[in-house]
Amino acid sequence: MKARTLTAPEIGLIAGTRVALGVGIGLLIAGRLGECARRGAGWALLSIGGLSTIPIVMHVRGKPEAAHL
Repeated sequence: MKARTLTAPEIGLIAGTRVALGVGIGLLIAGRLGECARRGAGWALLSIGGLSTIPIVMHVRGKPEAAHL
């Protein structure tokens, strides 16, 4: 496995996309909101979380490997 170092803002950005994906999926399977609002918000958050993951993964994979101690 390759090791890469991440900064705190990068970790926060990754966590934010995971939260958006999770909330989007949760809204899609929950029944608390009205059908139309729930589906719209769920799909929007799922899409934002999924699409924003792609450039983040490309950025992290493009970073040089961490030096082994």
